[in-house]
Amino acid sequence: MYAVVGCSECSNLWIIEGRSETTRCPRCGSRRPYERRKKFVETDDADHAREVRASMLANRQGEGDAFAAIDSFADLEADVADGVVDDAEYLEGAGLDAEEIDAAGERDPRGPSRTGSKKAIVERALDDLETPTEDEIVAYASDRDVSASYVRDALEKLVRRGAVSESRGRYRKL
Repeated sequence: MYAVVGCSECSNLWIIEGRSETTRCPRCGSRRPYERRKKFVETDDADHAREVRASMLANRQGEGDAFAAIDSFADLEADVADGVVDDAEYLEGAGLDAEEIDAAGERDPRGPSRTGSKKAIVERALDDLETPTEDEIVAYASDRDVSASYVRDALEKLVRRGAVSESRGRYRKL
């Protein structure tokens, strides 16, 4: 059950679904028992309730004739769903090559860059490299703009915490 109700304090109109004991105006916050609210229409159809509310708002603003000329909410919703333009179609319509733009997005003209936090890069090095040495981890991280001193400090902390083991100069995650 849907009801289009009005507020006696601020004249706001809104739709209530179901029946609660009290209702609160979304604009001014006044709380009233449901039975004391002015109900303009009660219906089982949400679209009908939206139509009535929209019509009332249009009439308040002197746009009742313009509102009467447009389709129902259900028809408008179907039109919008059918009329959506995807990215490729939009780019092609603007005279651009969508495939070329996608390919450019994949390339980074600045070369390799850091992706993720410095700590995540050190941990990723431990995952990606098989039992790496400190120098291999430093090289991996420096390719991603992480300093060697940070890598050495991070490795020391990870070993101390027990998240990584070091044996004969080789590291592995636990």
